[in-house]
Amino acid sequence: MQKITPFLWFDGNAEEAMNFYLSVFKNSKKISTMPGPGGTVMGVSFELDGLEFKGLNAGPMFKFNEAISFFVNADTQEEIDYYWNSLTADGGQESMCGWLKDKFGVSWQIVPPVLGELLSHPDREKAGRAMQAMMQMKKIIIADLQNA
Repeated sequence: MQKITPFLWFDGNAEEAMNFYLSVFKNSKKISTMPGPGGTVMGVSFELDGLEFKGLNAGPMFKFNEAISFFVNADTQEEIDYYWNSLTADGGQESMCGWLKDKFGVSWQIVPPVLGELLSHPDREKAGRAMQAMMQMKKIIIADLQNA
């Protein structure tokens, strides 16, 4: 069992969110659901690519915001496109520099490892051009970063 587990507070749709995330991240599984009043689901446990998450139907008092996000390494443009399109589907929102919010309000960063390499390039002018290119993007486009 992992020592630290992300715990997400949902407004009545924890099971729907879990099923959505399980459909997006292929190496994933449902661990359990915790029954609530009247046959509803109160809580969920699931695993996404080896990381366990907990979700709770706790009500509308607290909302997700960008102060916490999940960072997804995407090695190829195809992977970036897949995660970007999947997580912004059905009401998700695009933001800047590889950030998005899914339809539940959870923030994600979809980032290729090459971005870190380019931003820390020893040629500081090249690194600066990569930074400027990234600042103009919503979804990260690897070729545009490399050509900057």
